[in-house]
Amino acid sequence: MQIPFHSSERASLGVEWELQLIDPQTRELTSGATEILAELTPEGLDEHPKAKHELLQSTIEIITGVCTTVAEAKADLAGTLAEVVAAAERRGLGVMCAGSHPFTRWDSQEISPKERYAELVERMQWPARRLQIFGVHVHVGVRSPDKIIPIVNALTQYVPHFLALSASSPYWSGCDTGLASARTKVFEAMPTAGLPYQLADWGEFEEYMGTLIDAGAIESVREVWWDIRPHPDFGTVELRICDGLPTLDEIGAVAALAQCLVEQFDTQLDRGYTLPSPADWVVRENKWRAVRYGLDAEIVVDEKATVRPVREAIADVVEELLPTARKLGCEDQLLDVRRVLDAGASYQRQRAVAAAHDGELPPVVDSLLAELRDGLPTTGTA
Repeated sequence: MQIPFHSSERASLGVEWELQLIDPQTRELTSGATEILAELTPEGLDEHPKAKHELLQSTIEIITGVCTTVAEAKADLAGTLAEVVAAAERRGLGVMCAGSHPFTRWDSQEISPKERYAELVERMQWPARRLQIFGVHVHVGVRSPDKIIPIVNALTQYVPHFLALSASSPYWSGCDTGLASARTKVFEAMPTAGLPYQLADWGEFEEYMGTLIDAGAIESVREVWWDIRPHPDFGTVELRICDGLPTLDEIGAVAALAQCLVEQFDTQLDRGYTLPSPADWVVRENKWRAVRYGLDAEIVVDEKATVRPVREAIADVVEELLPTARKLGCEDQLLDVRRVLDAGASYQRQRAVAAAHDGELPPVVDSLLAELRDGLPTTGTA
């Protein structure tokens, strides 16, 4: 099976952000996407170019166009966000983001009225019905199918970095799960979700996708929801590992980290280097540690079982990538990673709010609504 890879401009950028619609009185997730998107869709178009349905009626996904810099991507998102927030407020609804809602039950939600979502739920049943989860996806342009698989493999080393920084789903249906990212474990129930397989090259990727399609496991490559995957139509590597992020500041931080890493790997390939391909057991163990402990995780850094705090590893990567960030014009956004380390990741901030209110979770929703409006707090729980 041949899968054309439509090469992109080097280090071009796109971001997708899944937003929650909230009833300000009950603080529950609530339907409203169909009405809001109908209002926002320009006359003559079937849908808004940058605001889309997702699986649930309580979700709106906003997306950027093809951007050059992280600042451009943030501005693009901010413009669409303002439209969505205004339309939601006209209906008495709030807008926020986190990897999960602190207490709304998944079985209370309405599925969006699109045929592909109905087909997904019919095929997958309970795992699909439970997908009351929210994420941020970052696309970075890659120029060649010869580069995409080595870059995907190399990026798996940084799964715990991205997950620990973005973890924002400690609660599920009103319970503290004890995890930093419950969203990750919910999504892993889908048969084609989770970590990517270590493949040798684009030919092996084509062969694997062809086998899945021939076997009836999937209908298209789009149904392979790996944490990091090639996106042939866009010509990008897509990082899908991140929980939903409450603020544009945090989105800029993870987007800058992704753009800089891909640019660094691209440059190393141009110079004839072989990119690292970490052992599968190390990648899987580190992902679990980030799911469970977030920024307090100690991750495995070699095949001899050497461990170090993920906080230190993240700080070192930021320092290493600063020259690349200057070249790409995203130094300020990359340095926002340090702000997240100082303020605490969202799962830590949410737990701090709950602790300050005797374990009550509605104030956590209020804090997430405020963060989307006001940005990353200057002080936190770290």
